[in-house]
Amino acid sequence: MKDFLKILRRFIPPYKAYVIWATVLNLLSAVLNIFSFTLIAPILSILFETDKAVYHFIPWETEGLNTKEILYNNAYYYVTDLINTYGGSTTLMILGVFLVVGTLLKTACYFGSSAVMIPLRTGIVRDIRTQLYNKVLDLPIAFFSEERKGDIITRMSGDVSEVENSVTSSLDMLLKNPILIVVYFSTLLIISWELTLFTLIVLPFMGWFMGIIGRRLKRQSLEAQEKWSNSMSQMEETLGGLRIIKAFVAEKKMSARFLQSSNEYRSAINRVATRQTLAHPMSEFLGTILIVIVLWFGGTLILSNNSAIDAPAFMVYMAMLYSLINPLKEFSKAGYNIPKGLASMERIDKILQAESTIVDKENAKSLNTLQDSIEFKNVSFSYDSVRDVLKNINLSVKKGQTIALVGQSGSGKSTLVDLLPRYHDVTSGEISIDGIDVRDIKISDLRSIIGNVNQEAILFNDTFLNNIAFGVESATLEEVMEAAKIANAHEFIMETEDGYNTNIGDRGSKLSGGQRQRISIARAILKNPPILILDEATSALDTESERLVQEALEHLMKSRTTIAIAHRLSTIKNADEICVLYEGEIVERGKHEELLARNGYYRRLNDMQSL
Repeated sequence: MKDFLKILRRFIPPYKAYVIWATVLNLLSAVLNIFSFTLIAPILSILFETDKAVYHFIPWETEGLNTKEILYNNAYYYVTDLINTYGGSTTLMILGVFLVVGTLLKTACYFGSSAVMIPLRTGIVRDIRTQLYNKVLDLPIAFFSEERKGDIITRMSGDVSEVENSVTSSLDMLLKNPILIVVYFSTLLIISWELTLFTLIVLPFMGWFMGIIGRRLKRQSLEAQEKWSNSMSQMEETLGGLRIIKAFVAEKKMSARFLQSSNEYRSAINRVATRQTLAHPMSEFLGTILIVIVLWFGGTLILSNNSAIDAPAFMVYMAMLYSLINPLKEFSKAGYNIPKGLASMERIDKILQAESTIVDKENAKSLNTLQDSIEFKNVSFSYDSVRDVLKNINLSVKKGQTIALVGQSGSGKSTLVDLLPRYHDVTSGEISIDGIDVRDIKISDLRSIIGNVNQEAILFNDTFLNNIAFGVESATLEEVMEAAKIANAHEFIMETEDGYNTNIGDRGSKLSGGQRQRISIARAILKNPPILILDEATSALDTESERLVQEALEHLMKSRTTIAIAHRLSTIKNADEICVLYEGEIVERGKHEELLARNGYYRRLNDMQSL
């Protein structure tokens, strides 16, 4: 319950008005329900003629009598007066009409209290999803290198749905039932404090027993959600690697792997569902035990003639106690549902409460262009604080220069350029733009002056227009078309059915590799950044596509400061400086002809590509 209350404190504040209205309506519903119950005693007395006493009206300010006694007396006075005036049958009908009206008002309030909670429940779920999505956008890239995409998707879909089904659906009963329980217990105390005290002694043992089962359910629910995440991760991997699976005829292997994961999830969810199904029969059984015990104790008091409660009042007491069992059952149901939701919320919080290490400093500086140079000073970086991926990198990139990075796979080229827009922060050393440490610059300003064209063109399931104009809110169609023309993309775009309004499919699946890359270049051209990062932008293309893309890149690189990663050395022959990386260090640097003349590592790379 403590964890549940923490969740409420986090998400309830924007919806306080709904809580207040629900509380008021639930209170009215409980009071009207008591009113309905109080009519049972006089109705029973009239039907069975058990009460032969003569009642006289007693003023409310009469001394020596408590409020209960005066209320009881005056109520029976009015009932007997009605009987004397209109007869028993008519009085019974009048009391029945009052009962019907009271029940109508009670059910209306009950409905209203539940209806007013719906916007609260759906609002909380929306807020959790929104916070989770925004957190995913905010977290550094390093966080996701340690997490499976399928698991993150599961937390945003399955776990949030579980919170909706378990936690928020319990809000109504947790707000309604305490009010009902307090009102009912107060009334039971008024009717007979001896019976109510006895009931209070018995109840805690039942609540303790239900709590043990609920705590076990949370552990099992957490295990089940982990198994579901494994299944979703395998599905995500299958969709991403479907071509390889078919190429290696591995369908049966993958099917067996998924079946095993699904069976593990089935076993885990079976345990959860079985224990959750136990909630209703268990509460029913415990409720019956309570009724029997109280019935025995109350009957003993009446039969001994030592109790202030009479038979009709005892019947009302038992009816009200039985009605009290229902909110207690709802509590037990919540005690089973909430642990499932808390287990999912625990998984969600692993993302929501993850520390975002790439953040703006308190007095971060603004920057809107590159005036002089980019400097890497004694830069070292490690992903795991054990092995340095980069070691003492020193590099100066003057405005307008093109610097190329070459080297074996895993030598640290991509990591080096990822440090400039602060996808990661340096472990030691400093990267500065115009003498300002990038860690002192506003992240949004820093990344707004840097354009990226990667080896894998990252596109979205949207139109050509929206992909090219991505991140440039004020872009017009004419500007988008101009950028596409420079990137050699305009012709094939216009050949499609709807031109710039044609949807390109998931990750640009309707396009060839060269087309996707030219759309990516057009996007960078439209952004018009002073600094450009090219990460092996042509390495995965055929000769014709490479020629078109290379031509587009040359247009893009004009008058820009460029850092280019290249496997094909022919694409960076004209670079102002080529830096050769080997195991995280710059081992050679210079122009193409100079490096060939040194007959070193760069020469070996060049000769291997010439074969």
